[in-house]
Amino acid sequence: MELKRVVVTGLGALTPIGNTLEAYWNGLISGKSGAAPIQQFDASQFKTQFACEVKNFDVNEHLDRKEARKLDQFSQYAMVSASEAMADSGLMDTQPNVDRIGVVWGSGIGGLRTFQDECENFISNDRIPKFNPFFIPKMIADIAAGHISIKFGLRGPNYVTVSACASSTNAIIDAFNLIRLGKADAIVTGGSEAAVTEMGVGGFNGLRALSMRNDDPATASRPFDKDRDGFVLGEGAGALILEEYEHAVKRGAKIYAEVAGGGMSGDAYHMTAPHPEGIGARNVMRAALEDAELSPEDVDYVNVHGTSTPLGDVAEVKAIQQVFDKHAYNLNISSTKSMTGHLLGAAGAIEAIACILAVKNDIVPPTINHFTDDPEIDNKLNFTFNKAQERVVNVALSNTFGFGGHNTSAIFKKLK
Repeated sequence: MELKRVVVTGLGALTPIGNTLEAYWNGLISGKSGAAPIQQFDASQFKTQFACEVKNFDVNEHLDRKEARKLDQFSQYAMVSASEAMADSGLMDTQPNVDRIGVVWGSGIGGLRTFQDECENFISNDRIPKFNPFFIPKMIADIAAGHISIKFGLRGPNYVTVSACASSTNAIIDAFNLIRLGKADAIVTGGSEAAVTEMGVGGFNGLRALSMRNDDPATASRPFDKDRDGFVLGEGAGALILEEYEHAVKRGAKIYAEVAGGGMSGDAYHMTAPHPEGIGARNVMRAALEDAELSPEDVDYVNVHGTSTPLGDVAEVKAIQQVFDKHAYNLNISSTKSMTGHLLGAAGAIEAIACILAVKNDIVPPTINHFTDDPEIDNKLNFTFNKAQERVVNVALSNTFGFGGHNTSAIFKKLK
């Protein structure tokens, strides 16, 4: 069976450094930090008192007030980014066959705020079971894909992938596979997360996963820096319109890049820690390259998982050196989490967008907040520290890894 080609024809972003695609990209290439003291609740008693929150966002500017109340924040974010991507693609302007257009979304946690609010109400009401009728449909992770499909009348494949922080890259890879196998003409994909809540921050503090640099939030996310002390929790959404190449060409669509391949693997090692030698990360990058029928030497840029954790950053660098060998020194490598924080299940979506725009614009976003080299990391590698770099980017690879040992890599390339 001959596989069909898949391209990207629309993008949308709602992030801690910009509430639109253009603002997000400008934030990335300017090295903007999205970290600041938490505004959504009083965090003064928490070990970590800051996060990368979406800023100046009024859902009522995007959704009907009555409808917005039926959606958890993660679904609101999904709807806004998906709407931008759809408008950007012009897909619905051509009266497509909606039976062959689907939604494959990603979220690692889903409606955490809704779950927390309902638990608080239950306890404060003397445990009398009076629950909001929208409690369950607001909370469940799959509902974001449902709402997107309802809004646009899309009746193709429809589901949500849940694989912790790898969720939205899993969604992108699934969407890619469905299209190239001929199961759909186009798919809205990406991911959303809204875990900057008391339970979210408290839970990750309990794991000792978050930075506690409360005196200087803007520099707290420090991938590959000697003094990194954990990740910065982020929130938001990213959306991509993936489309079968001939379908896109026939309607005269703008094409950002081609989806070249994707890989998935498991660490089979630990509940939260990566394999110290980066075995799962190594395997997933090799799987993605094999799927894309590319050699390591074809890759120009790697957008790393790079969460700013002591163990994770070291393991990923080891994996990159195993996969790319001497070519690793020709790569640009960067962690855009240094700017956006870690969007958990939505991380892969906004980082895929960073890769796609790097391919389109031949600019590599930086890894900001580098101050001190880590002797455990080979600093002869080009981590694109502190300032964006211009270079030809024909092929970009995006890594996202999740608790449980879930690893995903997606590859995007210039259309030829």
